Amino acid sequence: HNACRLPVAVAGALMPDAHVGYGLPIGGVLATRNTVIPYAVGVDIACRMKLTITDIPVKSLESEKLHLIHCLNEETRFGVGAQFRKPHDHEVMDLDWSVTPLTARLKEKARKQLGTSGSGNHFVEYGLFQIDRPDLGLQPGQYLAILSHSGSRGSGAEVAAHYSRLARDLHPELPKELSALAWLDLDKEEGQEYWAAMELMGHYAAANHAVIHRELVKALKTRVLAQLENHHNFAWKENHRGEELIVHRKGATPAGEGVLGIIPGSMATPAFVVRGKGKKESLNSASHGAGRVMSRTKANESFRWKDVRPRLEAAGVTLVSAGIDENPFVYKDIREVMQAQQDLVEIVAQFDPKIVKMAPEGEKAED
Repeated sequence: HNACRLPVAVAGALMPDAHVGYGLPIGGVLATRNTVIPYAVGVDIACRMKLTITDIPVKSLESEKLHLIHCLNEETRFGVGAQFRKPHDHEVMDLDWSVTPLTARLKEKARKQLGTSGSGNHFVEYGLFQIDRPDLGLQPGQYLAILSHSGSRGSGAEVAAHYSRLARDLHPELPKELSALAWLDLDKEEGQEYWAAMELMGHYAAANHAVIHRELVKALKTRVLAQLENHHNFAWKENHRGEELIVHRKGATPAGEGVLGIIPGSMATPAFVVRGKGKKESLNSASHGAGRVMSRTKANESFRWKDVRPRLEAAGVTLVSAGIDENPFVYKDIREVMQAQQDLVEIVAQFDPKIVKMAPEGEKAED
């Protein structure tokens, strides 16, 4: 409601996983005219999902469990400030990082964190991928797959913080309840700088996932049968209502007609590969997950692992590491969320998590 009151706002939509966040709600979609709102994009710029379907036999989820976990531990890093001692290589580091003074300063930090995941709801997991009809270049059946969720790490967070402060300074007239939704004009230097930095963080977030999946595939000595990915926490230039608008999707998945996406549930519930239906009222968007039902503080106060383990065991999930504030009880029922957006997406396939790794207990969240 507050976001739609902005003088630059044209249209808005709220997804079925929506919950309150800083600035635009998570699950919020906002279209503006020639302006970009850093906190309608979010702190973790270009956070995304990536799925790799492998040719590893499904039975390996049990018979080779220790080896799968070993590879996961060796090839991934999690948490605030996580980095590799020997940085990974990826062509994203050959892009022009001097597009803004800030990104130029962040280049070496980004290089060290390449191929790592943050804390909060970020994860890398193995699971059972089920597809019931020919699609995605696959025949119907069950496959062992790798699914990851993370974004642009510390670099993205610094870009978000810097340009959000700048936007607020440029709009002192905004009342308190709107100040976190301050915007940058795309005709002015500040807006152009943020847009260039956001685009770079998009490439960097994609590279993080590419490295994670590349290194895991190499360690597992497997063959890739199919891959797909999508991102959220971003702004796109799109045509709606007969004009070009800036569409912000904070915790919302692009769902234009025929567009593939991945919508996860929790560590003990399925993720779904979906195909968008291009619903105009949703600004061609869908949810980015199940959505939380309680804050992290409340979750930490309310749960202990002894309460959660039976739920994980019932789902056949082996948890390598995670914080209690990410346990499955803190999320909405993903099936109800999917039911609520049948008009937005169709389900193509299902992924059930079986071996899950997240940032360890006690890590500060950086969603």
